[in-house]
This record gives sequence, structure tokens and C-alpha cells, in this order.
Amino acid sequence: MAGQCRPDEHPIDRLRAQRGAAGAASLYVHVPFCAHKCHYCDFYSLVDTRDRQDAFIDRLIEELGGLPPLAGPLATVFVGGGTPTLLRPDLWRRLLAAMHDRFDLASAEFTVECNPETASPDLFAVLAAGGVNRISIGAQSFDERHLRTLERRHDPANVERSIRLARDAGIARQSVDLIFAIPGQTMDDWRRDLGRLLDLGVTHASCYALTYEPNTAMTARLGRGEFESADDDLEADMLQAAIDRLGAAGLQRYEVSNFAAPGHECRHNLAYWRQDDWLAAGPSASGHLRGWRWKNAPRLDTYLARRGPHGTPPAVDVEPPDANRAAAERLMTGLRLREGIDPAWIATDLDQPARERLDAAYDALVRDDLAQRAGGRVMLKDAGLLRADGIAADLMALL
Repeated sequence: MAGQCRPDEHPIDRLRAQRGAAGAASLYVHVPFCAHKCHYCDFYSLVDTRDRQDAFIDRLIEELGGLPPLAGPLATVFVGGGTPTLLRPDLWRRLLAAMHDRFDLASAEFTVECNPETASPDLFAVLAAGGVNRISIGAQSFDERHLRTLERRHDPANVERSIRLARDAGIARQSVDLIFAIPGQTMDDWRRDLGRLLDLGVTHASCYALTYEPNTAMTARLGRGEFESADDDLEADMLQAAIDRLGAAGLQRYEVSNFAAPGHECRHNLAYWRQDDWLAAGPSASGHLRGWRWKNAPRLDTYLARRGPHGTPPAVDVEPPDANRAAAERLMTGLRLREGIDPAWIATDLDQPARERLDAAYDALVRDDLAQRAGGRVMLKDAGLLRADGIAADLMALL
């Protein structure tokens, strides 16, 4: 049983028993509620018809109470969903007070995801008073036609309103998400979206190509021929347009899909991409600590009803420490970053033949002008970043 959990044991329960190990510096909290389930989304969320917000917050606070022994001072907190800003302000006040009681948040980048329709002065005042200093707003598009295609039910004008309310409340940093390669979207449409984004004056933007995830309603509609996916060349041209337009405005690409003014990168997401440790709370939230990976069971009823000795919910997809998996994950996420990877870090605990295979593959990427070596690191160039996932898969296969 040294490397495995019992079926009824959460990795958190085992990790709590370890003494002297460093605590995680990041925390992800998942709020599953949505007003509407967008048909392209594969994150765990639900339209709750039983009004379980109060019960959820009670349970979430209980789960958070078992995590402090595994946490150091938190450098980042990210509350995602779902739509976290659907929670009532009084519930947010309770949750934030409990988090401050349990964790050192004095220096944390504290992000909350926001749907533009849910923004209000009262809500943002509560968030700001509770230490939230960064809002991530899901705009997706400023074109009502494309929002309808995505089944997003917000008024594009409310994106600007949300930004203004956040600033008025003292939430200093704002990020906006956009989606491109939407069926029917033209390059001119995309350029207009980029222009509207830049007019907001935000210091961070995420631009994601529409992905047809398995088991989503949108993928089923695509299979039935209700619309056509965007042409691959158009998708690549749209990404390049984002790189050029945002870069010219001072938002530099620091990850495949993310752009920021210097010093405004999302520190929480960097923790993921750099394979740092993070704790997780809420149904379907995934954690990573001391080589262990797990996911809380993605069902609200199960989350509310079942708990372990420290308030832990049932866990699924539990993976014990594994050197090859760790190296593969470092490759998969590190290559997406402009800063690239440290080959010595990737090779930690790998045998010599695996190290040699990887080193030869890095050299091949440099010869093919897809990557460069600088400062002891391997970094993909723009041409390589366009193929980052495929390159990572090829390198992972060498393990």
C-alpha cells in the first residue's frame, strides 16, 4: 500500500500524516453553479434547481478546514467554475472570512472568475474587502451572433460594465477571455473582438481556439452536421492576428493562449504550467501535491453527502508519485510557456537512456527551427508553439 490509497482514502488524508514537508503555495476552489450550461463547456457545472448554495458553502468551508496543515503562505488562489459570481454576496462574505481564518493570504494573487451578467457593485465590494485582487471575465466574444452560437447569454456591453465595477471596487487587475475559430466567425469579426478587448485597457487576455470536447452538446451538433468547424488555416491566422495585435499593444504572449503586460501574468496558471504544488477544494477540483494527483468526485450530491476524516470528499483519478509521469507532465505544460523548459529539471529521476533520447529530440527541434536553446533552457519558437501539443506528445512518447 506504500504507493496507493485505499478505495476510501483521499490523498489529502495520507499527505497530512507526512511531517516536515513543504506546504503548497496555491489553492484552486471550484464552484459548480451556472445559470445555463454552455454547450461547448466540459468543466463540471450544473444548473441547480434545488437552491443548494448555502449547503455548498457549508460543505466547502468544512473541506477547506482540513487543508491548512498542507499549505504554506498562499501565493495564489483561483476560484473557478461554473460561475463563482452566481454565489450571493452574503455567502461570499462567509467563504472569504473562513479562508482568511484558515490560510495566510497576505501576499496572494486572488482571482475569481466572473460572468458579465452577474457583476454588481455589492458583489464586487464584498470580493474586494475579502482580498480578491484579480477578476477573470468570460467575454468569449463581443459579437452577439457568435455568443448565440456558443450559447452564451450575456450582453457584450456588460463586459465593459464589469471591468468598470471591478475597478471602482478596488480590484486592481482584470483579465478577459476570448474564443476564436467559432463557426461562422470571419477574420474581420475576430479583429473587431481584439479591438474591443484592447479598448478595455486590461493587462491580461486569454485567447482560446474553440475546442470540440468529447461528450459536449456542441460536439454532438458538429457530428450531426448542424455547422462546420473553422478551417485550420483560418484558425492559425486568427491566432497569429492575436499575437500581432495584442503584442503591439504591450500584451506579450507568455503561454500558447495567454497574453499579459510585463508583471501581469497569471501567477496561479503559471503554478500549473510549472508543475508546482497546489491544493484543491470543491467538486471536480484537481490537486497536485508531492507527486500525488487527484480529482474530487465531480458530483454535487456526492460532495455534499460524503466526507472523510478531515472533511475530504471522495476522490477519483488518484495517481501516486511516478517519475516518468512527472517528466511527461513537465514537458506537456512547460513547452506551452514562452520561457520553455529546463532539460535538467525535466530529466530529474529519469534513467540515462531516456535523458539521451530527450536531448537528441531537443537538438532536432532546434535544427528544424522550431525551438532554440538559450540560458540552459529549451524554448519553442512561434512556429513550434503552433504545434506545442504535438511536439510535447512526441517527446512524451520517448519516455
